[in-house]
Amino acid sequence: MISEIKQETSDINWFFVSGNKIGFVASGAGKLPGSVAYLDEKLGLLWSYFKNIPETSEVLLNLELESIKTTVITNDYLEDFIFMAKRGLYTFDKTTANNFRDTNYHLVAKPANPLLADTLPVEIFTLISNTLYKVDIEGANGIDVKTII
Repeated sequence: MISEIKQETSDINWFFVSGNKIGFVASGAGKLPGSVAYLDEKLGLLWSYFKNIPETSEVLLNLELESIKTTVITNDYLEDFIFMAKRGLYTFDKTTANNFRDTNYHLVAKPANPLLADTLPVEIFTLISNTLYKVDIEGANGIDVKTII
C-alpha cells in the first residue's frame, strides 16, 4: 500500500478503465484512489507494460491546456502524456500540483485511435480493471478522482 506521505510527496503514474478505454494519470502529489494505492509496486509493472507497447495512434492535444495550466506548455511537459496517448491512452495531469486534497485533473492529450481495455493481456487487465471511472472519458476535458473507484 502506498502511504499517504509518499502520495503527497511523489508524482505517481497510474492507470484506470473507463468503459473499454484506458486512462493514464500523473498524480502531481495528489491523493490516489484506494485501488491504486493498493497496487503499490505493481504500478511499475503497468508503467513498463504500457511504455513498451508500440505506437498505434495519432494524438489530439487538449486545446485549452494553456488556459487550464495558466502557463506556457512546453515539450518537456507534454512528453510523457504524448508518449502514452500515442499508445492509445487518454492522459490526465493534476490541475493544481502539490495540493494533496484537490482531486481535479485535466485532459492533456487523447488518442485518435484508443487502445481497448479488453485487448490487454489478462494480468494487465486484472491490475487496472479495479480502478474504474464510470463516466465516458471520450469527451471529458477533466476528471475528478473522487469519482474513481
